[in-house]
Amino acid sequence: MLKKESFTVSGGEDEGGQGGTQTVEIREKWSRKIEFILACVGYAVGLGNVWRFPYLCYKSGGGAFLIPYFIMLFLCGIPLFYMELAVGQYTREGPIKALAKMCPIFKGAGAATVVVAYLLCTYYNVIIAWAVYYLINTFRSELPWASCNNSWNTANCFSDYSSNTSRPDNNSVSPAEEYYNFNVLDRSKGIDEPGELRWQLVLILLFTWILVYFSIWKGVRSSGKVVYFTATFPYIVLVILLVRGVTLPGAWKGIEYFITPRWELLYEPEVWVNAASQNFNSIGIAFGSLIAMASYNKFSNNIFRDVMSVSLLNAATSLLAGFVIFSILGYIATLQNKEVDDVVTQGPGLVFVTYPAAFNTMSVPHLWAALFFFMLLCLGLDSQFAMVEVLVTTLWDHFKGFFRSWKINREILVLLVCVVSFFLGFPHITQGGIYVFTLLDSYSSGISLMYVAFFEVIGITWIYGALRLSRNVQEMTGSKPFLFFIICWLVISPALIFVRMYCKFEILCIAMEIQSTCSHTLNASGLTFVPFTTQLCVLV
Repeated sequence: MLKKESFTVSGGEDEGGQGGTQTVEIREKWSRKIEFILACVGYAVGLGNVWRFPYLCYKSGGGAFLIPYFIMLFLCGIPLFYMELAVGQYTREGPIKALAKMCPIFKGAGAATVVVAYLLCTYYNVIIAWAVYYLINTFRSELPWASCNNSWNTANCFSDYSSNTSRPDNNSVSPAEEYYNFNVLDRSKGIDEPGELRWQLVLILLFTWILVYFSIWKGVRSSGKVVYFTATFPYIVLVILLVRGVTLPGAWKGIEYFITPRWELLYEPEVWVNAASQNFNSIGIAFGSLIAMASYNKFSNNIFRDVMSVSLLNAATSLLAGFVIFSILGYIATLQNKEVDDVVTQGPGLVFVTYPAAFNTMSVPHLWAALFFFMLLCLGLDSQFAMVEVLVTTLWDHFKGFFRSWKINREILVLLVCVVSFFLGFPHITQGGIYVFTLLDSYSSGISLMYVAFFEVIGITWIYGALRLSRNVQEMTGSKPFLFFIICWLVISPALIFVRMYCKFEILCIAMEIQSTCSHTLNASGLTFVPFTTQLCVLV
């Protein structure tokens, strides 16, 4: 629950020389610390923990990947998490006003965080809509992705993947893959063929935005209650899936692939880039959400304790998800008489193709599918709350007087933001929407995020000053941050962000050289348009 206080200042003269009174509104606060912790956990622990971390860990050296992952966590992730919470709690403002107060010349970096967060939330809810689409279909008598006897299936559909059966040819695909491509997405041939809107997804996307609205319409007063369930329920499902996964045939084969160290990969720059990316995307650095949520804290709140508990819980959740994912991937590989290499994937392909195919072969498949997709719904909603809250907080902080003059309260503002965001999601739910989704997903939280994070750190720790921020923390909590954090703020974190940004750009340029003309055009569009929008904000 959120508390709001106000007090009245009497006497003095206004601009016209007349005495009077002025009501000063105190910023709303979380009434319980646990609500802020759960909100941060729900924001940090999202879909990326389930569909990205396990794949990156496997691809980047297995157990050896944990070395760069935890190095980046302690040298970059945790210090910047600490920095953003301190900025939000001290200034009591959203990201734009917070940066404007501390370093006016870098006010644009605050605006850029809002742009990046809003770009992400316009298509992040589409993923939630896909999960709800699957969840609804788990209540059918037969799971629609279990067989090839449906109107959307092609002649290449092949559903018998038992170990004693071979595929008819290399072009055969599973019914789960055809369901995802030809029923859920109704995928067109390319981004130049947008096709029609998928009316089923339009209705479900509307439903998901209604969920978001009623979760945050009263601010932290409503979302603080929702996170009690949405932030904790996924852990129950993950534990249930882990227990079920490790009892399946071949599960330990998959887990072995997940944790076996491949030390030689630590010499690859891309491994360290992946470690930094996972920390940034998972914790949510430079999205503005952490600053916005911390702005509702009590001024004396112990920031360090929050930072360590949320960061370590987030890392532990990623490891837990890795064991869950790879135990089931090992089962799939055993079932299909393949190596784990042949079934490992990430992103939508993992949760909307590989996992549904695995559920088909388990006892009580409807139950496992329903639990899994409801977990995805909870994971997605928590992160979505925080990203939408960034824009709402920013608009309310900057234009409160304007909104009140038009009798627009916070509830109506949240409604307007959700309605506009709903329509901005339409390009992602056309027949060619998956290509637009992939384009934005690849670049809006990639190079743009690093660019924004770099200038945010420079503005706060170099221009405003790491030592001043340290004194601000002491003013709030009674003790200064450890010297380790000050060194990271000043030197280590900015250097790592710059190196990561440079390496990521090099990797993308190499990828563009070996891809087709169409892919080259899409990459060029992403490398120019999406980062350009954030660059304009930084330079404002």
